[in-house]
Amino acid sequence: MTEPILALSRLSGRIAGQQVIEDVSFEVPATGVTALLGRNGVGKTSTVKSILGLIERTGEVRLAGERIDALPTHRIVQRGVGYVPEDREVFGGLTVAENLRLAERDAAPRRELVAQLFPDLVERRAQRAGTLSGGQQQMVSLARALVNDNRLLLVDEPTKGLAPRIVDEVAAALATAAETVPILLVEQNLHVIRRLAERVVVLSGGRVVHTGAAVDFLDDEALVQRHLGVHDASEAA
Repeated sequence: MTEPILALSRLSGRIAGQQVIEDVSFEVPATGVTALLGRNGVGKTSTVKSILGLIERTGEVRLAGERIDALPTHRIVQRGVGYVPEDREVFGGLTVAENLRLAERDAAPRRELVAQLFPDLVERRAQRAGTLSGGQQQMVSLARALVNDNRLLLVDEPTKGLAPRIVDEVAAALATAAETVPILLVEQNLHVIRRLAERVVVLSGGRVVHTGAAVDFLDDEALVQRHLGVHDASEAA
């Protein structure tokens, strides 16, 4: 059996002294997309930030079997963990090209892949990122992660607030990325989850309450209603 790329054991996290996740344990397989689901405020983003060491944490985090929970964030990133934050965090005063160059950490950055996935960014490479639309800024955020040859991608709410056409473009980019790198994806749009994810982990109240195959979860209307508060995928789009 292939070792998981990411394994969390009894992971807990705090922000300003307040517990935000507690005793979270799950694994991310070495291939494909694992979706981290749950209602708003249940600790999805806090779980991702705990993995990266961006908030105070206890418990074990293993990357391909190696414990990384004692490492600072920059050391975790250097080990091949790419991060696409929920609020994009582009450098608005820098151009698209400058944003991408700052993100490059490999000797041979994957610029051709980025150009293939986001041709619009090639056209706008000299434009300041702060003048881009929300969808274009999301593409910059994704491109900054994909320009490196990562072992794991942590992607937080990549389609939030985007127009349907841009949602499709972002989902297509993630599908292409998932062919070569495993992804832990936080996402509310269940159409996107159905398209991309093979496995789901569901949080409630800062704890894991369900894990399993994505299709089995999404096809169980009662389970989706209980854990996400929607009746079907169309209501979460």
